[in-house]
Amino acid sequence: MIKNRTAQLIYQTIYCTLGLIGCVASLGIFDNISSIRWDFYVHFTNISNFLCIGIMFAALIQTAKKKEDSPVKTAPVLKFVGILGILLTFLVFNIMLAGAEGRDPQLNWRIGSLTFHVVLPIMYVADWFLFYERKKCRWYYPFVSIAFPVAYVVFLLIQAAILKFDSTILIPTSTTPLIYPYFFVNLDTQGVFGVFMWIGIIAVAFIAVGFIFFGLDRLGKKEIK
Repeated sequence: MIKNRTAQLIYQTIYCTLGLIGCVASLGIFDNISSIRWDFYVHFTNISNFLCIGIMFAALIQTAKKKEDSPVKTAPVLKFVGILGILLTFLVFNIMLAGAEGRDPQLNWRIGSLTFHVVLPIMYVADWFLFYERKKCRWYYPFVSIAFPVAYVVFLLIQAAILKFDSTILIPTSTTPLIYPYFFVNLDTQGVFGVFMWIGIIAVAFIAVGFIFFGLDRLGKKEIK
């Protein structure tokens, strides 16, 4: 663990700067400054990154205020939830979506995709290993973390109900229904049982990975001043 305040400030500032660039990209401003993407809120990629950027920004403020070298202690529960959420974003995109049939590979190299799917997720997880206070995770953190993806799925289903499950409303410049931004929440193709099965798989995965991080935290690391 690195306790050096200057190193923390530099790392957090770089992350927040890249996060701001990613947020701008998620609104589609780099594509067409006169037409903001209004569908940004339906993508788990954006939601998970927004959460992590908010936590990192809070950590940056806390680090800037402190006078001494010490571990980062900002919102440990939210930091833990953010780690699992951003890992889900990283793994699902890079394993399942980046090379999906019909997807233009060039899209993976755009600023928004690189920052939100690769750079920021890696930096966020690395931040926990490098700067956060060790041996502070609680056994219930992995269970708390599943509230994040479950709440996201519930939100999508509520939106789908409000829009009368109309899958003809598409995400701009795509053939993906607005109410079903990802295949595993698509009631039309997966059915109710399939969607709930995926929710269960994600929940179990969150808990399992959560306990891996809990174990890593218990092991602790030598402090570096």
